[in-house]
Amino acid sequence: MLATLFLQPPSFDGFDGGAGSRYQAHREVRSFWFPTWLGQPAALVPGSRLVDAPPAGLTLADVLPLARDYELVVMHTSTPSFASDIRVAQALKEENPRLLVGLVGARVAVDRAGSLSRAPAVDFVCGNEFDYTILEVAEGRPLAGIAGLSWRDPSGAVVNNPERPPLEDLDALPWVTPVYARDLRIEDYFNGYLRHPYLSLYTGRGCRSKCTFCLWPQTVGGHRYRSRSVRSVAEEIAWAKQALPQVKEFFFDDDTLTDDLPRTEGIAREMSRIGVTWSCNAKANVPRRTLEVMRDNGVHVLLVGYESGNQGILNNVKKGVRLDIARRFTEDCNDLGITIHGTFIIGLPGETRETIEETIRFACELDPHTIQVSLAAPYPGTELYRQAVEHGWLDAAHADLVDEHGVQLAPLHYPHLDHEDMHAAVERFYREFYFRPSKIAEIVGEMVRSPQMLRRRLREGVEFFQYLRARREHARGVGATT
Repeated sequence: MLATLFLQPPSFDGFDGGAGSRYQAHREVRSFWFPTWLGQPAALVPGSRLVDAPPAGLTLADVLPLARDYELVVMHTSTPSFASDIRVAQALKEENPRLLVGLVGARVAVDRAGSLSRAPAVDFVCGNEFDYTILEVAEGRPLAGIAGLSWRDPSGAVVNNPERPPLEDLDALPWVTPVYARDLRIEDYFNGYLRHPYLSLYTGRGCRSKCTFCLWPQTVGGHRYRSRSVRSVAEEIAWAKQALPQVKEFFFDDDTLTDDLPRTEGIAREMSRIGVTWSCNAKANVPRRTLEVMRDNGVHVLLVGYESGNQGILNNVKKGVRLDIARRFTEDCNDLGITIHGTFIIGLPGETRETIEETIRFACELDPHTIQVSLAAPYPGTELYRQAVEHGWLDAAHADLVDEHGVQLAPLHYPHLDHEDMHAAVERFYREFYFRPSKIAEIVGEMVRSPQMLRRRLREGVEFFQYLRARREHARGVGATT
């Protein structure tokens, strides 16, 4: 077994490389998600170590000496961080020329040959679900015989091995939470709507929805939802509760846990039996009867992707949700006391100044507890990316999706809606949502009731205004060069 290091590389200050789906960037309010996609193969490889540099505040100088202690390093990469990550790979290789370096993640899965051509220090990249692919590399097997791998032969030519079939028996995978407990400082991970410290993990792979913008189902996980048994999930959470007693909330990061309603209700009842607070992603169409079961069994927050308040845009991106259903779902959650963190996207196909205003009004009408507003991000491998290239919507200068500081760009533009319009809309969206008297009163009340929340919201407020200032400075820079 090769001595193996799993590394989320140093990147932009505050860069959340573990974030799901389409939000890998420096956030408007600093947050960090757990590196589950690295933690899972780390659980498979005996004696391995997981290092997540951004949340730990580690620089390249901090991680570089590790290259001498390992024979194999596996790094997670993404479109926004790829250029930085291959520089890290080069530095590690210079530190230890015998080090075998591999990259995993959606960025390399959809463009294996192109990724290897841009990264001369990288020896191999992986395709879709790479857990057992990495295990076989760590076992020292010849690269030529490992499914799901693209690698360089001795002449430097790229070889693409056959694909690896999707995982079916997810219960056979070892738990990821012992890796967290062993290698990570749990308190380094936080976000604006979950109790701190929290812990996140997946209970399944894939998503039945066909959203054109969503990254993982179109590149790594697939559209068929394969899940762990309720018993397996419950046993891991019970273990984690004992091993990590400081954790105040568990988040199930499946793309949409609520695709399987009976299973969701079963998990909810198990979480109540164990005695933990939990949250999950949810589509805005969960029936009230299931919401009642979730509420009665400890659910705290639902992370809901509303995306737009315009039905035409939702249809364009194949969201599969009607606005009237989303309204009813939200009313049910509010009535039952279930908190919602709503996410919205500016700049999806069909967006206009008028539809942006519709979405802002829709968000204010729904009134989730907190929101996140992002710019449409056409990640390579998604249908949105193919559409953007075909119709000339994608600005090549913004193809990495973030600027030099890791702040999300507006890579799409339309004849009637340019980058500056969309940047300005994000700031206006946040201001119109959060600066309403009712929302201010809600947040102030939250802060008065909890000294911890007071400190947290004040910190987030400072970060939020710093983020807006950075956006304005970028917009001015763009304007000065066009």
